[in-house]
Parts: sequence; structure tokens; C-alpha cells
Amino acid sequence: MNSYQHIIVGVDLSPESHQVIQRAVQIAKNHNAKLLLAHIIEPLAFAYGGDIPMDLTEVQQQLQAQAKTQLHKLAKQFDIAQTQCHLLIGQPAAELHQLATEHNAELIIVGSHGRRGFALILGSTANGVLHGAHCDVLAVRVKEQ
Repeated sequence: MNSYQHIIVGVDLSPESHQVIQRAVQIAKNHNAKLLLAHIIEPLAFAYGGDIPMDLTEVQQQLQAQAKTQLHKLAKQFDIAQTQCHLLIGQPAAELHQLATEHNAELIIVGSHGRRGFALILGSTANGVLHGAHCDVLAVRVKEQ
């Protein structure tokens, strides 16, 4: 098996993201690979199904600005260049697949809370990434902090 050259780590910016990034950094160092850090924001229209009769543009922009700040702060903590940070808008699994394709990534790393039962059946981001990826996917089991 060839070594990984391009790795994407998808984070949700929760406190558990540190665990996922730590594992990703370790793997990237072991393979001398380029590491991209990605966070995906679902549009508010997706979250509310367009049922709210108001303009959510300003709120969406504020969410994006806050996420960008948090993403860059995380990157700095792990010595990841801001140019390697990607803040995307859309459905998380689909955006990670697209980013992996664009950057010829051989590995996508995401966190998994290890949910069971209905939470697993209804799907998680890790599950969605796994089932549509054209490269390897590593789900890092995170411990809630």
C-alpha cells in the first residue's frame, strides 16, 4: 500500500475536534503528508427547510465569520497554515468528498461519537463520508469532554 500524501481532516469545531486533529497530525507526520483542515457549515435554509419567512443572510454571515475564527485558532494550535484551512458551505459529507477529489486526497479523517441505535440508523457525518468517499476514511472515536 502506498503512503498517504494528501489528508483531509473534517472537524465540527466542538471541543472533541482536538482529538481528531491530534490523530490526523500524527498520521500526516508519519506519512510526510500534506494536511488540510476543513469545516463545513450547513446553510440555515437546510437546517430550517426554508420554513422561516425571514432573511437569514446576516445570521449566516455571522456564523461563517465565527467558524472561520475558530478554525484558524484550531489550525494555529496544531501549527497548520491558514492556507490549509477550508471553510465550506453545504452538506458535510458531500463537501468533504468534493474537497478530497479536488486535492487528490487519499485519506479523509473525521470524528465519530460511536452512537448506536436510532442515531446510527439516521446517519452521522462519519457514516455519510464513509459511504460516498473515493478514498480511505478514518473515523476517530472521540471521547466527549
